[in-house]
Amino acid sequence: MTISEPTLRSSNGEPTRRFEIFTGSGRRRDWSAKDKARIVGESCAPDTTVSEVARRYALSPQQLFAWRRAARRSTKKVDALGPSFVPAIVVTPEQQTRPARRSKRIPGRDAGIIELEIDGVRVRVGRGAEARTVGAVIRALKAGA
Repeated sequence: MTISEPTLRSSNGEPTRRFEIFTGSGRRRDWSAKDKARIVGESCAPDTTVSEVARRYALSPQQLFAWRRAARRSTKKVDALGPSFVPAIVVTPEQQTRPARRSKRIPGRDAGIIELEIDGVRVRVGRGAEARTVGAVIRALKAGA
């Protein structure tokens, strides 16, 4: 046998017709959570396909679909915990930047009312509102943002 002859043989004794040489490190890439979130966000943009984004980052579409599925599961877990709250800021009438509107409501009737403002949409939640309903309204407002 000379050096120019193929040394690899298939199971039926024929010479090997094709083989690949991997020159890279052969390791898996380790994507940070921030990078995964950015790539998943790009794949969810309108007028783009998962395959386009996967090719751009040298991923298989299956891997990107797995990341998207994991992202959906993590948001479902957060939603299952119920409504989440942000710190409340109490502003006295003297601190308000816009003039107070005169209300025709009976004083004391607003006690216990929560007012939320999300992207310019104001929602008032009165006493007795179910937490599940309020959570659904907040999620709908966030989704529309």
